[in-house]
Amino acid sequence: MLLILIGIISVFLGYRLSAGSFPASKWGMPLKIFGLITGIAGFGLSCIIAIQPGEVGVKILFGQVQEGTLQSGLHVVNPLLDIERFDIRTQNYTMSSVHDEGDQQGDDAIRVLTADGLEVIIDLTVLYRVLPDRTPEILKKIGPQYKSVVVRPITRTKIRDNAVYYDAVSLYSTKRDEFQNRIFNDISKLFKTRGLDLEQLLVRNITLPNSVKQTIESKINAEQESQKMQFVLSKEKQEAERKRVEAQGIADYQKIVSSTLSPNQLQYEMIKAQKELATSPNAKIVIMGNKELPLILNH
Repeated sequence: MLLILIGIISVFLGYRLSAGSFPASKWGMPLKIFGLITGIAGFGLSCIIAIQPGEVGVKILFGQVQEGTLQSGLHVVNPLLDIERFDIRTQNYTMSSVHDEGDQQGDDAIRVLTADGLEVIIDLTVLYRVLPDRTPEILKKIGPQYKSVVVRPITRTKIRDNAVYYDAVSLYSTKRDEFQNRIFNDISKLFKTRGLDLEQLLVRNITLPNSVKQTIESKINAEQESQKMQFVLSKEKQEAERKRVEAQGIADYQKIVSSTLSPNQLQYEMIKAQKELATSPNAKIVIMGNKELPLILNH
């Protein structure tokens, strides 16, 4: 439109210059030609529009939204049309307690009350996309700011509405998946009625009150201590069993030895030991007077 406007002004000025008798009138004709060329070029360019990949264009003529959409690629359109582009790729909206991590600055986490009256803080990411054939309806009924008008308020409201069915500990642990599926179904239905498709709902983090966290930590520590004690007791039982088996083995050995050795056998073993001692090169002391055998000592 800018080139068309420049062309019209140039043609007008060219006619004005041509009508005068002053020296600058010689530029009237070139200015008119320039204006015509510029206007025609501007008109031709305004009839051609490019829609980028992952986008659709919604046509607006004099404030009225037209039916149908422009898909990605080049299109020849009415130069009087305004085109509103919509991103139809997967988009995300994050609400987090971490500063500068969410779509809004500061702490934007969702604070909910659970069935047991405790406040739980939830960090959440919503993955969704705009339905291409519903973009004219979105533009007419919602506008291009659908994130702040639809995505954010519906998500936060439905999370608060469903959190009241769970106590804080269940929401944090055993019922987390159930809670996530429940809010996904509720939010998905409302998104569909407004031209949005909910792809995934990611519960990133659930923060419990400090009192509840301390209770859970104490319970976990007690369970770990109990498991440790059971391990120690099991180890002690195994050690006691080992000692009992060892003592029984020694007792059985002594019983076998005492039952098989006779006095003659013991005397024979003693003679062998004294014989080996007598043949040793070391000095010995022989003590006589033993009723059984002499006692030989090393000197």
